[in-house]
Amino acid sequence: MAASLHLNVRSLNAPFHLKPVAKQSPRPATSIRCASPAAAPPKRYSITLLPGDGIGPEVISVAKNVLKLAGSVEGIDFIFQEMPMGGAALDLTGVPLPEETLSAAQKADAVLLGAIGGYKWDKNEKHLKPETGLLKLREGLKVFANLRPATVLPQLVDSSTLKKEVAEGVDLMVVRELTGGIYFGKPRGFGTNEKGEEIGFNTEVYATYEIDRIARVAFEIARKRRGQLCSVDKANVLEASMLWRKRITAIAADYPDVELSHMYVDNAAMQLVRYPKQFDTIVTNNIFGDILSDEASMITGSIGMLPSASLGESGPGLFEPIHGSAPDIAGQDKANPLATILSAAMLLKYGLGEVNAANRIENAVLDTLNKGFRTGDIYSAGNKLVGCKEMGEAVLKSVDSPVPAAI
Repeated sequence: MAASLHLNVRSLNAPFHLKPVAKQSPRPATSIRCASPAAAPPKRYSITLLPGDGIGPEVISVAKNVLKLAGSVEGIDFIFQEMPMGGAALDLTGVPLPEETLSAAQKADAVLLGAIGGYKWDKNEKHLKPETGLLKLREGLKVFANLRPATVLPQLVDSSTLKKEVAEGVDLMVVRELTGGIYFGKPRGFGTNEKGEEIGFNTEVYATYEIDRIARVAFEIARKRRGQLCSVDKANVLEASMLWRKRITAIAADYPDVELSHMYVDNAAMQLVRYPKQFDTIVTNNIFGDILSDEASMITGSIGMLPSASLGESGPGLFEPIHGSAPDIAGQDKANPLATILSAAMLLKYGLGEVNAANRIENAVLDTLNKGFRTGDIYSAGNKLVGCKEMGEAVLKSVDSPVPAAI
């Protein structure tokens, strides 16, 4: 059976912004791509690129080239604007998210981010940390639904740290609420207790509307997948989770075709390792989603393989690999660019509605893996060990194939 990345939620009646899917027409297998005086003018989109820190510039450079080529093949022009963010912005401007960067992102059709952070800025005050810039970017773009697919590809099943019989066939989607919960809740800060000891405190808080809108996104995605939704919370302890479960259960009445289950987060973390194939779509809050999606990434073999999309009710989406900046390998041509390339495919599919171009990139990634190309994080004996640039070049050759790769 053909391998599939399962990133295609093509038409959801969901409360976030999805651009209309462009009309598709099949490309004849023997056609030759050439300009024609009668050809329609190409579609044009503006993309804000945020390379960020560490390996971010390396993987963004590769993904940009892949986007450009896939676009040219499918009659799409991109206008790219590269802006500083994270540690790079701190060094350049003194803040992790300059106003000019946020403005460029808000005006774009979509935003592609590399990675942010690094040892250099770890000791900065909170408002001067690269991660603060990312939180402000998400807030500024009003993206509340974070989609993180985790699929074990047949080509990489042996790269998983789990036994083959456990990892094989895993295909799940984590839908993470992105702009609420303990990362944004107030009050927060530092103080002293009655004993005079220093304390730090944060607030896990959710309003009904925040839970309802992410619930509907998750139900719609589950409906387009295998019809199963698992809501993860800690309702046996946390009041915020009690409300979460109450609202998810209420929204379920509008989706009788989706099978809803509930699971405590500690059990979910265990079940993801014990029997991950039981999961189809997972919906959870901000902090639980942050942790569980990273755990799920290792089932696939490497965090360097997983893309993500963050979407709001309107405006541009934010697309990024879920891996970090990996400063220990930055500048050494060791980074795996595939998660960023697949994030670019999600940008095309979810952000711009350009399904043909997205599928072309996804097929190119699968074709490249079929040919045995591997970066160090997914390498196994018998394959070809390559660096970031060579992996990108291999994907470009497959993207440029006049016939979509047979997988």
